[in-house]
Amino acid sequence: MSLAIIYSRGRSGIDAPLVTVETHISNGLPSLSIVGLPETAVKESKDRVRSAIINSHFDFPAQRITINLAPADLPKDGGRFDLAIALGILAASGQIPRKDLEHYECVGELSLGGELRSIAGILPIAIQSRNSLRKLILPYANAEEGALIKEIELIPAKHLLEICAHLNGQQLIPTQHHVKQTIETYSDHDLSDVHGQYHVKRALEIAAAGAHNLLMLGPPGTGKSMIASRLSTILPLLTEQQAQETAALASISNQGVNVKTWLIPPFRAPHHTASAAALVGGGSNPRPGEISLAHNGTLFLDELPEFDRKVLEVLREPLETGQITISRANNQANFPARFQLIAAMNPCPCGYLGDASGRCHCTSEQINRYRAKISGPLLDRIDIHLEVPRVPHEILRKGSPEGEENSHTIRARVIAARHIAMLRSGKVNSALTTKEVNVHCVLTDASHKILEQAMDKFGLSNRAYHRILKLARTIADLAQSADIQISHLSEAISYRKLDRSH
Repeated sequence: MSLAIIYSRGRSGIDAPLVTVETHISNGLPSLSIVGLPETAVKESKDRVRSAIINSHFDFPAQRITINLAPADLPKDGGRFDLAIALGILAASGQIPRKDLEHYECVGELSLGGELRSIAGILPIAIQSRNSLRKLILPYANAEEGALIKEIELIPAKHLLEICAHLNGQQLIPTQHHVKQTIETYSDHDLSDVHGQYHVKRALEIAAAGAHNLLMLGPPGTGKSMIASRLSTILPLLTEQQAQETAALASISNQGVNVKTWLIPPFRAPHHTASAAALVGGGSNPRPGEISLAHNGTLFLDELPEFDRKVLEVLREPLETGQITISRANNQANFPARFQLIAAMNPCPCGYLGDASGRCHCTSEQINRYRAKISGPLLDRIDIHLEVPRVPHEILRKGSPEGEENSHTIRARVIAARHIAMLRSGKVNSALTTKEVNVHCVLTDASHKILEQAMDKFGLSNRAYHRILKLARTIADLAQSADIQISHLSEAISYRKLDRSH
């Protein structure tokens, strides 16, 4: 029977669904047809595969060849099926044995000479292949990334001939297993580089400890971007499961995965000209956007009012749910997007409102119009609103007399606070549900009266009420206090600066 079955993997969002490559060779006029909803790059694979087989000194059957990529309703894209198609033709024509092929999955693009080229999205493929208890044949260039997954057997190859020799039992390719990588945590950035700005560093520490969203408001040159870029130096390393989720998103988006830094939380800083599709993801075959690439890490939006308002509004749902769903006419993709939003903006159009130099000449109407570019519902989802003033020249030149705390010291406190939160509820404080807030963020009657007064005075929403409680819980955790004290609550209320100005 001239029928061969090879297993491969497709792409659907962050998943890598199984694709069965069925190859049938029959008598008739020489032809090669591919069915099963292939896109252009897959249809073109027949020319690459033909040349690769011939240049690898195999016979290309002069018969009718039909290749079915099942399931037929799953769109197939890219050159990842080249290797599976080539092996299917060789197996169906009897040039390599068909036995034991059910124990393998294979992916890879072929050059005309038969060399294997790397593909995007190898990490989700490796995870699914491991779960299916099959060995994965993949391009050698993808092996380091695939080896990040535990309990997997990889067969990395550089050429089609190597794989055929392995399957024929002539020259086995050494199996590669999970390799524990040495993680590089050293960074040129450190919070000790920031002189002064003690209340800003304090707020950044609180934001890191509870994964709270933060908005910095201040004149140009006060260090907003510099401070934001150092947030990742005080965040805990990702767990292996978190790192796999984040790396899988980077893998399918053609960003690639740096195996030396894959446990470090990602930091994404898109330009303010970015479109809504660039931010949340999109395309006919949906790919992740910046908010998904920042999953388990930080999304930094500098010059926040300069972003198109429609672009900013798409952030509202993922800020609440931690995921984004992209729907198209023929398919739908879900991407995780649990990121920490750090934003920076000027206080007015010219940027110098409240600056000691007195350079601002903006009218109140101009200031209100400028700040109105950020909608109330979006602002409501940001836990900390912080003013960043200009640093005195003396501190800028000499630094603090007491010295500046480095990121390592602050990070130790952040890790300790997160550990308390994880033991209590199994999640960071910003992710607490309403029911969990009622259980873990209990206030005394005196504290509750203070919060109610603040709600009435500043016109805070119910969402802001719960976010203040979560923030107070984080401040208490940093102080290693089992209960939320009045001082913790007062500090949390003080971080709602922009609510007071509306």
